[in-house]
Amino acid sequence: MAWQSWWRRLVTGGQLIKDSARFANKIMLTRLQDAGDTIKRKALAANVAAAAWLRAAWQATRGEMLRTWQELKPLRLPAGWQARVLLGVFILTILIPGINYYLGRPALPPPATKPLPVAVRAEETNLLARLVAAEAGEEPYPGQVAVVAVVLNRLRDPAFPKTIPGIIFEPWAFESVANGHYWEVQVRPRDYAATRDALNDWDPSNGALYFFNPATATSAWIWTRPQVTQIGNHIFTR
Repeated sequence: MAWQSWWRRLVTGGQLIKDSARFANKIMLTRLQDAGDTIKRKALAANVAAAAWLRAAWQATRGEMLRTWQELKPLRLPAGWQARVLLGVFILTILIPGINYYLGRPALPPPATKPLPVAVRAEETNLLARLVAAEAGEEPYPGQVAVVAVVLNRLRDPAFPKTIPGIIFEPWAFESVANGHYWEVQVRPRDYAATRDALNDWDPSNGALYFFNPATATSAWIWTRPQVTQIGNHIFTR
C-alpha cells in the first residue's frame, strides 16, 4: 500500500541520516584526536629543545667560570671584585652570546646521539684536549667543545677512521696537525673541560663533521658542505 511504501522510505531515510551523523562524528573525533597528538608532539619537542639549550648554557657557564676563576686567583683583587668580574664575564661571554645563539639557532635538527663505537682512553683524551688548544684555543667555550664533538661525530661515521688518533692524524684532516702547530701549544685545564663536556654528549655543532674558518679557508670544497651553525670564527658543516 502507498502508506507502507511511504513509511519504509521514511524509516530508510532516518537510518541514512543516523548513519551519516555517526560517521561524521567519528571523523570529527578522529581529527580532534590527531590534532591533539600533533600539539602534544610539538610541545614535547619544544620542551626537549629548551631543556637541551639550558643544559648547554649551564655547561658553557661552568667551564667559562672555572677558567676565569683560575685566572683571577693570582691577581688578589679586593674583596667583592672577583664576584663582580665573574658576573661581567658571565654577561659578556655567556648570557648575551647564548641568547643570540638560541635566537639564531639553525633550522636543521640535531641528529640523535649515537653511542661511541669504542671506549675513549686517557691518552686519547689528551690528544683531544691538545686538538682543542691547537684548533680553537681562542674560540668561545662552546666552540671548543664543538671541535671535540666533530671528532666524535666522525668516529661514529663509517666514512672516517675507526679510532680517535686515526681521525686526528688523518692527512690534512686538521690544519694544526698538518703545519705542526698541534705539538707547539700548551694544553690548559679549559681544554680538558671542553673535552669532558663533549665526551658527556654535549654537541654544540649539532652533528657537524667538519669546521673551517671562512677568513682563512682556501678549499673551495668545504664551502659546498651543508652549513649547520657558526660558533665564534668557525663554521660547522655536515
